[in-house]
Amino acid sequence: MEPADRAVPAARTLVVIPTYNEAGNVTTVLDRVRDAVPGVDILVVDDSSPDGTARLVTHHPAHLGSSSGPDAGPTRDGTGTCGAGQVFLLSRDVKDGLGAAYRAGFAWALTHGYDAVVQMDADLSHPADRVPALLDALGSADVAVGSRYVDGGGVSNWSVSRRLISRCGNLYVRLVLGLPVHDTTAGFKGFRRDALERIGAATSASNGYCFQVENTWRAVRLGLTVREVPITFTDRTVGTSKMSGPIVTEALARVLVWRWQELTHRARPAPSVGGHRATA
Repeated sequence: MEPADRAVPAARTLVVIPTYNEAGNVTTVLDRVRDAVPGVDILVVDDSSPDGTARLVTHHPAHLGSSSGPDAGPTRDGTGTCGAGQVFLLSRDVKDGLGAAYRAGFAWALTHGYDAVVQMDADLSHPADRVPALLDALGSADVAVGSRYVDGGGVSNWSVSRRLISRCGNLYVRLVLGLPVHDTTAGFKGFRRDALERIGAATSASNGYCFQVENTWRAVRLGLTVREVPITFTDRTVGTSKMSGPIVTEALARVLVWRWQELTHRARPAPSVGGHRATA
């Protein structure tokens, strides 16, 4: 494996933000990301939100145009037709899950020639001011994880029960799949382009929050270098959480299936290329 040993230029970076009914947050998250890393482009992937989320994106001063047209989007140099730091909108006709929205965003990023992709939620739970730290980590890693569960990380505005559920969920995934990553369900991540391609993130199978686990699992099994960057996760104060019973059930079940298929040699996430290196 060729080591990741160079920084990723900000002008070649895309931040992917999936949305559904995030009218109360989307403008703020766009502004925060642009304040933190003015040179990056942002792609909002909206699943036809009935609350007008897409309209707010198109009215943002940095919005360049809808990405649904064949000629829209940035040029192959990743800078956008009007320079770096643009906001794009990818509108989808149906709401079919977080994983599907991210897959669409990742495919768009690869098609338009970006060198690095950051994924984050629109509900302000992920600190935009830590995007530079994720990008810095990609100078020596293939995947950067914004982690709640390494030294310096944490959560804010969570009840004791939610903290317990999250900790137990992460422990479950780590034990079943044998992953060295502490925050296996993290949704705040950065990827180098070649890592996204090797993981096959744009063609993964799962939806919901299990999508986060699947990409981490694939990265580890491929032997990619994963670095955890401490963040403080803050619970949303506007809008409604998308977490549900079926999402949790999917994650629990898929993790078991993946491990069983590995043990019985029925499935491999990707060709093995060596040992995993995880750092915090």
